[in-house]
Amino acid sequence: MEGNFGPTEQVLWPVSVFSGIVMCKIVYELTGQISLLYFNKCYNKLNKSQKIEWNNRGFSTFHAIVAAAVSFYLLVLSDTFKDGNPDVLVVHNKSILSDAMFGVSLGYFLSDLAMILWLFPSLGGKEYAICIMGSPFMQCFSPISGKGQIYILMVLFSEITTPFVNLRWYLDLAGQKSSSLYVYNGVALFLGWLVARILLFVYVFTHMYLHFDQVKMVFPLGFYTLLLVPSMLAVMNAFWFSKIFKGMVKTLSRRKHAQ
Repeated sequence: MEGNFGPTEQVLWPVSVFSGIVMCKIVYELTGQISLLYFNKCYNKLNKSQKIEWNNRGFSTFHAIVAAAVSFYLLVLSDTFKDGNPDVLVVHNKSILSDAMFGVSLGYFLSDLAMILWLFPSLGGKEYAICIMGSPFMQCFSPISGKGQIYILMVLFSEITTPFVNLRWYLDLAGQKSSSLYVYNGVALFLGWLVARILLFVYVFTHMYLHFDQVKMVFPLGFYTLLLVPSMLAVMNAFWFSKIFKGMVKTLSRRKHAQ
């Protein structure tokens, strides 16, 4: 395996991973403080476990927004990962920003995984734990090797659905399932999931297929990780999508009958 261990990376990786962990801690605490100020009645009614999950979802939302924004910039707005340079293979494209983002995300996923295992199964069942375990592995190998970052960014962009998932949980816990915001968020979650976790993954696998001669050049462990982890996530995404669809239909039907 060709390493990606230049002087810049030797400083960038530990700093960015540590920054991701610190970010989680800061946002976790801020979520609790802000909730006490603006959602006092609801927040004070929560038990200890619920407060931990409430704050946990605060930093997962923050990370999702940052990760999706950076991924969108790198994949769409910048020229870093454009497939137009015949002298550079698409699987070899990388940048300091992408390395830093992977480090921050790794710090987040490690923090989230630690909390999930510590409070298991309060913060998620086996499916969620498996999903979270796969993400740090992908986050590790890509920056270390400097290969396949375009596909990791595509998968990372799917985090854009997380704020809608978390808002649904917040509204449910606050007893707002009958509110218009809950309905609108449910529809947004359905559409966002369809685009970012179903259609996007179809594009990921199509892109891999069209560039399979390059994908095969990734070192063996990285090659199989690129194939297996997105495939595993795609299956889980399809499973959750069916549940989201059923939930949306049920909510809309209940709202229609209530009118």
